[in-house]
Amino acid sequence: MKLVLFDLDNTLLAGDSDFEWAQFLIGKGVLDKEAYSARNQAFYEQYKAGTLDIDEFLDFQLKPLSRHSRTELEAWHAEFMTQQILPRLTTQARTLIKQHQQPDTLVAIVTATNSFVTGGIARELGIAHLIATIPAQENGQFTGKPRGTPSFREGKITRVESWLESLGMHWSSFAETWFFSDSLNDLPLLNRVSHPIAVDPDPTLLQHAQQQGWTIMRLHTTHTAD
Repeated sequence: MKLVLFDLDNTLLAGDSDFEWAQFLIGKGVLDKEAYSARNQAFYEQYKAGTLDIDEFLDFQLKPLSRHSRTELEAWHAEFMTQQILPRLTTQARTLIKQHQQPDTLVAIVTATNSFVTGGIARELGIAHLIATIPAQENGQFTGKPRGTPSFREGKITRVESWLESLGMHWSSFAETWFFSDSLNDLPLLNRVSHPIAVDPDPTLLQHAQQQGWTIMRLHTTHTAD
């Protein structure tokens, strides 16, 4: 049996859903452009540099969810999916997923982006299992805080292992384990699987993948000089 894990942002998705969600809310006037735009960009740059403080970022990213009703949020998210996400889900990414959705394979998305933003994306891609940062709720209303371990860096390993345990499984349950990612932030989980795949990798991951002899693939770019 195989375990195949996919990162979402800039891996299956040609873009970053966390960043785009905030930009979408800014564009609608839900979030103040002056207060949020520069911070959103700064957090994104920190993520790409591998210096992101996940707790500080989640306070920024989840707090707006607590200020609006679920009805409003769901309506905005449907609009967000149509405008910002569907155009970024490429045929190449959908084909890659289908190649791995075999009877002997357990497939999941493992993403740092919160499950409110990413749940609909996973459903659109036909992937039943989503391991994401969980926004806490009370009586159906978001609190603005995360629940449990964020699915970020080493936290992705923790969350995957907890998920497998809930299924009565472990890493040793699989003959092969795969993880597809673009980001240096995912080096812990990439180093944990038997088949790490660097997808349109950032410069740090590209260098590491080349040194380790990992497979490097392109879904969203045409550069081939690896």
